[in-house]
Amino acid sequence: MKRKWIDKKVLILGLSKSGISAAKYLAKKGAECFLTEYKPLEEKNEASLKELEQLGIHVETGKHSDEFINDAYIAVTSPGIPPKSEIFTKLKERKIPVISEVELAYLEANSPFVAITGTNGKTTTTMLVSHILNSEYNAPACGNIGVPPTSLLENNPDYYVCEVSSFQLAASPTFRPQIACFLTFTPDHLDWHGGLENYFEAKASLFKEYKQPDFAVFSGVDEKIYEFSQTYKGNKFVYAKELENNCCYERNGIIYFKRNKEEEIIKISDIMLVGEHNYQNIMCAITVAKLVGISNENIRNSIMSFKPVEHRIEYVADINGKSFYNDSKATNPEASFVALKSFPGKKLVLIAGGRDKNTDLTEFCRDYVNKYVSHVILIGEAAERFKENMQKNGFTNITNAASLEEAVDISLNSDDEVVLLSPACASYDMFNSYEHRGEVFKDYVKSKL
Repeated sequence: MKRKWIDKKVLILGLSKSGISAAKYLAKKGAECFLTEYKPLEEKNEASLKELEQLGIHVETGKHSDEFINDAYIAVTSPGIPPKSEIFTKLKERKIPVISEVELAYLEANSPFVAITGTNGKTTTTMLVSHILNSEYNAPACGNIGVPPTSLLENNPDYYVCEVSSFQLAASPTFRPQIACFLTFTPDHLDWHGGLENYFEAKASLFKEYKQPDFAVFSGVDEKIYEFSQTYKGNKFVYAKELENNCCYERNGIIYFKRNKEEEIIKISDIMLVGEHNYQNIMCAITVAKLVGISNENIRNSIMSFKPVEHRIEYVADINGKSFYNDSKATNPEASFVALKSFPGKKLVLIAGGRDKNTDLTEFCRDYVNKYVSHVILIGEAAERFKENMQKNGFTNITNAASLEEAVDISLNSDDEVVLLSPACASYDMFNSYEHRGEVFKDYVKSKL
């Protein structure tokens, strides 16, 4: 239910995208907004600060002052602020309720939410669900992908397709989406949540009985999620596993949806995305689309026209019978695992290396490079350590390159079928960011066409 904000003192925690969006929205609704940022003001935020002050929003940086905190009606927090921080202690002492920007948007919205959570796969699934729903509705992607849902409230979309992190869910006590999806669960953010079970509980809070969604969609291949789904008493669907009813699954290269009857949706061979993980994301998105009521034809056409999220196993081009893929987002070895498994039966050259994070390379070399890769080309500061670890684990077909461009040139002279940039390292030795690295790779590959 919408609140009346006129003359209410609202505290905004953090000069983030979500914090700025919440402050702008509430100021327009008549609230007196106080935005507090613990970090000193950075040059990149100066323009945002000026804009906020012109809207009459009070802003402080480098501290959380009592002047800003005292007498606040409510606080809206940014997702990165840990619950054990001093500001939360102060708010608790003063009995000031704290909500997420997602919770605020939910309370103010006139339209339903589709919420997508999980450790991995959230962004691709969120973008794909939005893409499919947009074939018949106005259903923008928002949330943890970088588009605050409060920034969309004035447009009044038909659906909010919202990626939600565990941080956001922890501060969303009444958030009740119409459809909620639980994709994957692996250990992450344990310091923030105070342990593995707390992290799982934050994710699972989407499905608690007191705020049960109309439809819950669960992975059938993630063991912990599937086990959890068996205890769930609401209206549920499972994907990537064939059940008697209410499921979406693949059989003999075709994806089917079953709700009282089996319906053929799309052939795997017609899908641009690659990898078993992406087929699972697609099955989740199909389930959501069928629940919303999208036609099978529009679902199929939307999946076929969907372009992969940039820098995540992103197809670039075919040159001389070789398919080039950009997975620059893989900035640690674990992030490369999924990409390396995505081309079964193909001869694969891997371009890896960059700024070393000094993580254990045993599993990466032993279980992934040895199994899925025929040739490795190494670049950057980490090249020698990666080479030593690969050789120690029995992989010897390794070439060093002085630059990413040289690595591409070397790959063009190989007899491999797939060339994959999946660095398993940070980018800052040679590039400004993983995005910059990916763009350089794509531009250079395309220059060879």
